[in-house]
Amino acid sequence: MLSLILWIPFFGAVLIALLPAAQQHLIRGVALFHAALALLLSWSLLVPFDRSTAVLQFVEQVVWSSTIGVSYALGVDGLSLPLVLLGTLLTTVALLASDKVTTSVKGYHAWLLILEFAMLGVFMAQDWSLFFMFWELTLIPLFFLIDLWGGEKRHAASLNFVLYTMGGSIFMLIALIMIYQETPQHSFAMATMANAAVTLPRNEQVWLLLAFLVGFGVKIPIFPLHGWLPLAHVEAPSPVSVLLSGILLKMGAYGLLRVVEILPAAAVLLQPLLVGIALVSILYGGLLAWRQTDLKAMIAYSSVSHMGVVVLGISTLNEIGLQGATLQMVAHGLIAGALFLLVGLLYERTHSRELADYGSLVRVTPRFTFLMTLALLAGMGMPGLAGFVAELHVLIGGFAQWGWLMVLASVGVLLSAAYAVRTIGGLFAGPIRPELAQMPDMRPLELAAAVPLVAGLLLMGLLPAPIVALSSAKAAEWAALFGRLP
Repeated sequence: MLSLILWIPFFGAVLIALLPAAQQHLIRGVALFHAALALLLSWSLLVPFDRSTAVLQFVEQVVWSSTIGVSYALGVDGLSLPLVLLGTLLTTVALLASDKVTTSVKGYHAWLLILEFAMLGVFMAQDWSLFFMFWELTLIPLFFLIDLWGGEKRHAASLNFVLYTMGGSIFMLIALIMIYQETPQHSFAMATMANAAVTLPRNEQVWLLLAFLVGFGVKIPIFPLHGWLPLAHVEAPSPVSVLLSGILLKMGAYGLLRVVEILPAAAVLLQPLLVGIALVSILYGGLLAWRQTDLKAMIAYSSVSHMGVVVLGISTLNEIGLQGATLQMVAHGLIAGALFLLVGLLYERTHSRELADYGSLVRVTPRFTFLMTLALLAGMGMPGLAGFVAELHVLIGGFAQWGWLMVLASVGVLLSAAYAVRTIGGLFAGPIRPELAQMPDMRPLELAAAVPLVAGLLLMGLLPAPIVALSSAKAAEWAALFGRLP
C-alpha cells in the first residue's frame, strides 16, 4: 500500500509528460486525479493503523545491494503517518488552487507531482540512503517551480533555496557516512544504523548531532539558517508556497526527530543549545513578522517563529513536549497552507500583497473574511483551533523542563497575536476602498481548496484526541528512551 501511494504521483507525472501540451484541461484533470487517488489511499491507512504501538507498520523492503547495505525500505509510524496524510492533502489543495497557471501548464503539473513523490518518500523511507535520495530529489522540482513560475526575483530565490539546502545536505551526508562506517553490518537501514549510533561515545554523538542540526536546520529553518525562506516564499507561486511552508519545512523537523532518537546522549547534552535556538527563532521570527507589510513575507517569517515552537518541543525531551512538537508540525502545515492559499487568491484579484492597500473586505468578501480570520486566529493560538492544542502541549512540556524560560516563548505567542490581529484589522476593518468595491468573493473551486484546511484547523482544535492518539505511543517511546539515560 505504501508503494502504491508513493508511486501514484510519479506515474501521474510521467503520464502528463506524454500528453500534448495544448490539452490543458486534460493535464489538470490527470494531475488532480492522481493526487486525489494518493489522498484517498493514504487516508485509508487510518483504519488498519494500530495507535497503541510505536513500531513501524505497513513495512515493505526490497534489498537493492547487499554489498553496501542499501534497500528500498518503506514504513510509517506515529510520527510519519500524520505527515504523509498532510502531504497528500496539501498537494491536492495546491493543484486545486493552480487553475490560474496558464503558462507551461504541462511542466508545472508534472513538477508538482514529482515534488509530492519526493516528499512522501522522505516520510516513508526506512533506509537512510533512500531518505537522502528523496531529500535531494525535492530540490529539482522546487527549483523549477520557483524559477519558471515565480515572481520578479524568482531566479535569486530558487538559487538561494538550492544552495542553502545543498550546503546543509553536505553536513547530513558526512554524518550519515560516519555512522555507516561504525555500523558492523555496513547497512543504511535506519534500525541498524540506530543500534550502532546509540553505542558511539558521547563526544562523537555530539559532533554527529551538530552536523545533522545544520543539515536539517536549514530546512526547518532555524535561526540563523533561515536566509533562503522569506525570498523563496514571496517569489514562489502561492500553490507552491502552500507546499513549501506546509510540508517542506516539516521534513527538517521530521529528520531532526529521527536523529535525536538515534543519538540520545548527544540530545541530552545539547538540550541547552536546542532550547536557545528555539527561543531565538520564536522571538526573531515573531518580531520580523510584526515588521512586515507584505502579507506573504509576514507569513514566511511567522513560519520561522512557529517552527521554533517545534524545536522547543524537541528540546524538552519529555513526552508531552515531544507530543507537542509533532502536533505543531501538523497544525502549522494546515495554518500556513491556508494562509498562503488565501493570500494567493487575494493577490490574483488585486495584484497587491501590501496590507495598506486593503480595508473593510468583510463587506465585499464575507466568505474570504471568515476563512482568513479563522486561519489567522489559529496561527495566534486561539483556543478551539489547532494552534492552541499544539502550543499548549509544547508550553506544558517546556515548563516541566525549563521553568521560567518559557516566559520568552509566551512573548512569542503574544507577538503572533499582535501581527495576526493587526492583519485582521487591516484587511477587514476601516473604510471600503473604491477599487475593491466590486471584488468577487471566493468561487466554488477556491472554496473546495480552502475549506478542507480550515475545517482541519477546527476539527483538530475541538476534537484533538484522534490526532493525539496517532503519535502518543511514539512520544511515550521517546520519553522512555531519554528517561533511561544517566
